[in-house]
Amino acid sequence: MTRTRSLANILKSAAAPALAILVIANFAGYALLGPNGLFAWGDYARLHDQRQVELAQLNEERERLANRVELLNPNSVDPDLADELVRRNTGQIREDEHIVVID
Repeated sequence: MTRTRSLANILKSAAAPALAILVIANFAGYALLGPNGLFAWGDYARLHDQRQVELAQLNEERERLANRVELLNPNSVDPDLADELVRRNTGQIREDEHIVVID
């Protein structure tokens, strides 16, 4: 005996598996294409390399500033640096003069 099912019954029985498939597909899509997904790893590596270069530049700048601070220590100021700063800030450097920075 063949039992005929109505379209409504078929849709009701297929709704739960279809919803489960959509949820799984959504999670799989985010796992592959999302901001933290598999395809974002290349961007993370590129950004890591950029940040390493930027960190090296900032460390060099920090070391340069630390050296400058040490030269401006109130207990033992470097006379050449003090003269350079005073002349530069008071406008006493002529156009034909050049300041040579020796590190």
